[in-house]
Amino acid sequence: MQCNMLEAKSQLSKLVQAALEGEDVIIANKGVPVVRLVKIGAQDFARKPGAWAGLPKANADWDAPETNAAIADELAGGELP
Repeated sequence: MQCNMLEAKSQLSKLVQAALEGEDVIIANKGVPVVRLVKIGAQDFARKPGAWAGLPKANADWDAPETNAAIADELAGGELP
């Protein structure tokens, strides 16, 4: 099925339903095909809320200047000049 942009605007729900049913839906601009409307596949995995709830809590000083300096020192491979 191919339709022009103006027709697609007024019949979007019909076009989406056609795509969901497996029909090839092409939207054209001034008679020139520009996009194809396709069904998106199912998600490969189900997301579960609270998946990070069991992670350990950060220390109260996680963003202290001393902690940041220690991290920078480790990343630099030794003491900073």
